[in-house]
Amino acid sequence: AANGRVGEARSGYLPQVTGTATYERTTANYVFRPGVNIAPSNTMAGMGMRGMTTGTTLTVPPVSWGKTYDFWSFGVTGSQLIYDFNTTINKMRSAAESRDAAESSERVTVSQALLGVRRAYFAARGQRDLVLVANEAVATQKKHLDQIVAMVSAGMKSQIDLATQRTQLANSEVQAVVAGNQYAADLALLNQAMGTPGGTIFDLTDTEMPPVPGEDGDERPLVESALKARPEIAAAEKNRRAQELTVRSERGGYFPALSGIASLTAAGTHLDELGPNWFVGAQATWALLAGGLTGAQIREAKGTLAALDAQADAAKLQVEVDVVQGRLAVRAAKASIGGAEEALANAREQLRLAEARYQTGQGSIIELADAQVAYTTAEAQEVSARYSLASARAQLLTALGTR
Repeated sequence: AANGRVGEARSGYLPQVTGTATYERTTANYVFRPGVNIAPSNTMAGMGMRGMTTGTTLTVPPVSWGKTYDFWSFGVTGSQLIYDFNTTINKMRSAAESRDAAESSERVTVSQALLGVRRAYFAARGQRDLVLVANEAVATQKKHLDQIVAMVSAGMKSQIDLATQRTQLANSEVQAVVAGNQYAADLALLNQAMGTPGGTIFDLTDTEMPPVPGEDGDERPLVESALKARPEIAAAEKNRRAQELTVRSERGGYFPALSGIASLTAAGTHLDELGPNWFVGAQATWALLAGGLTGAQIREAKGTLAALDAQADAAKLQVEVDVVQGRLAVRAAKASIGGAEEALANAREQLRLAEARYQTGQGSIIELADAQVAYTTAEAQEVSARYSLASARAQLLTALGTR
């Protein structure tokens, strides 16, 4: 659409040629105009048209509503704008800047689509790992149940331990079902983000987001790089430039426009006896009084330019905020991964000790259940931390205006 508007603006500076063809069935009643006198002896010298001969006396027939004649008219008219104080050129340049802004806006859409796909991918990846965690918890609970059944049969544990463990297993199976359903929902969202049909089946790989250059350094170089690379900034600058040219174009309404014109016509009552005429010349048009239209258009264009200036400033501030937020999100995710991994190692050791204590009769079923819950929770936190780092890096890439 923006490319089309460039062509529309350019057309005003190119030659304009119009062809016309008219057929009329018309009356021929002569109309006297004030100040024109026709004497009965006037002759139509040199007409050479059918029904009239050289030297005949012009007579005005009485008015008739019923007597009609064929009348044909053909013409070709051309014009070429010569100079209009750059009004048309500025319109064309403004349209070109708007086209460039549209291209930058297209890049914004692509960038947002990439971010959406990456987030959906890593969300599904994280949920897939949570499904594995839930299934692992079910397998562990089944192992504990088998052990407790044997111990109850041997009289080493009471029935309450068996009932408690069965409850733990049932809860783990429910959580596994919920995790599986959520994984299926995340796959559907990933399909939507990729623009593929919902029934598309695929397997997720273990691809990770690589570190973003400079993510651990100072934020100022990242902000400066983002201001140069972000398509939003380019679009804002192009829109602003386009509006500046629009202001200049509107000022041209105060001045005349000069055009070259030419015309060739042929008209008459019979196609084989058309009277030709032609002319060439120059034409100047100047809107001497337009009811304040030009001034109002200039004020409107300047107001729009001021708004675009503010939008450009706001876009730059938003870029800085996006970079800072992305960088902080990466930092927080890295820190949380370290804590989650340490928590997982401690929870794994806690579960091992609880299992050993329970086997020797020193620990209770509640202690074992608590250790299992702590371990499952720590695994889920570690998965979530890794997903958060990948998502944060995707966010930082988008904030920097890179793919």
